[in-house]
Amino acid sequence: MQTLLCENERDTQRLGRALGACLRPGDVVLLTGEMGAGKSVLTRAAAQGMGVCGPVPSPTFTILNIHEGARMKLYHFDLYRLEGEDALYEMGLDELIPPADGAAMIEWPQMAEGAMPEDALRVELAYADGGLSRSVTLAPGGAFDGARIAEILARMKMEEEHEHPDD
Repeated sequence: MQTLLCENERDTQRLGRALGACLRPGDVVLLTGEMGAGKSVLTRAAAQGMGVCGPVPSPTFTILNIHEGARMKLYHFDLYRLEGEDALYEMGLDELIPPADGAAMIEWPQMAEGAMPEDALRVELAYADGGLSRSVTLAPGGAFDGARIAEILARMKMEEEHEHPDD
């Protein structure tokens, strides 16, 4: 498990882009945290890292949006309005977790916890520093082992080192 501090939205975006660049077909990322903690910000940035062009709105009312990326599809789930895992099964959405032709980012996975795979990266975002920063915990699961998390963090650091102060 790895915990880091994202001092601002830019840090969260940097982490998301690094995560997206490291995703592989069949990967599942489970995003938890309070409302407004940065789950959608992280997902939009991961979409950028996957080469998704265009807007990545939150699928709060549709539950799932699928976006074409440069390498694979992004399956963006938002289960906030789901009434339990039975609803996920009834809609047949459980068959897309994990997706064979892309990666899944799932916001509010606790709404259907029993349907979530153990082979997933768990990302918990929490308010820190009186709400000014975010504490982000990356917990490995299955294919997301310590080496994969280290790859994400190394890519994030590399991007930070190549940024210009005026960007």
